[in-house]
Amino acid sequence: MTVGMAVLAGGVGRRIGRPFPKQFLLLGGKPLLIHVLEKARDLEEVEDVVITCPEAHLAETVELIRNHRLGSRFRCIVGGATRQESVYLALRALESTDSVVLHEAVRPLVTLEEFRALIALPDENATYGLEIPFTVLKGHDYVEGVLDREELFNVQLPQKFDRAKLLAAHEAARQAGTEFTDDASLFVTHAEGRVRVLPGSDRNVKITVPPDILMAEALYADMIGRRS
Repeated sequence: MTVGMAVLAGGVGRRIGRPFPKQFLLLGGKPLLIHVLEKARDLEEVEDVVITCPEAHLAETVELIRNHRLGSRFRCIVGGATRQESVYLALRALESTDSVVLHEAVRPLVTLEEFRALIALPDENATYGLEIPFTVLKGHDYVEGVLDREELFNVQLPQKFDRAKLLAAHEAARQAGTEFTDDASLFVTHAEGRVRVLPGSDRNVKITVPPDILMAEALYADMIGRRS
């Protein structure tokens, strides 16, 4: 079985309040994207890595990969207008692979062990997820109901899927005009198959808003301290 990886690097920095895409933010002196790609480089199971990025930053991303000497397995493509479109384009670009691992450039603290556990899992389709430790209500201006948090979890990447089945699910979503912010939900809606849930990690944070940077810096410093 051949394994490919799609790294989503399509952010433009609006919510983070910076004039450049957040995947270029530095953590420990290194761009967030490079933290992810260096781990991908160490995964001998992964044969092909596609990075989706904005067209305006394609050359910059290519140069960044070249400067860090990541190797010939890594290539960039222009992503879509939405996350879903970017995944679809990456799946098509990874046509020679059987299984695809999805990850986000703005989750730099993912570990090699998490990638390897996901890839080695017998299940074709899987995601990481975190239990929700707080009460969740539904409603708009007023409370309309209570959700059972025992039946909920917070989706976390990386994820893996049978590439052909996920691509077919994306094709079905395009036909139906449905939009998703995560591929596990897209898959269970438009494909026949189950998605296994693995226990996630509080350290595998997603950099979305400014306070996330401070959290990531503290977690990264702690991780470096544990290794020394």
